[in-house]
Amino acid sequence: MNQNTIGKRIGEVRKDRGYSVDQFAELVHITPVYARQIESEKSSKAPSLPLLIDICNALQVSPDYLMRDLLVKNEMTEIRELEILWRELTPSKQALVTAMIKAALETCSEPAT
Repeated sequence: MNQNTIGKRIGEVRKDRGYSVDQFAELVHITPVYARQIESEKSSKAPSLPLLIDICNALQVSPDYLMRDLLVKNEMTEIRELEILWRELTPSKQALVTAMIKAALETCSEPAT
């Protein structure tokens, strides 16, 4: 995992939320020095999983957002793809797709005979 990408994104979100390094560090119960190390592009300091969760909660951002450049295709990337496709449909096509999905789900939940 490339820590530089996560740290850089944490720093961007922190600034976007209007927190100083000191304020951010206090929110996630770490020292400002450690917060700077996490955000530094030259550091290899990676937050632990519990700290990453605290960071996500403090910054009100998903782990997926912080790690999106590092993750291979997963359910969130598939959901985003569907969202993009959905937005490009006309309302009548959205209704058709919804009906198709409902029918497919009903078929999948029926017991095999």
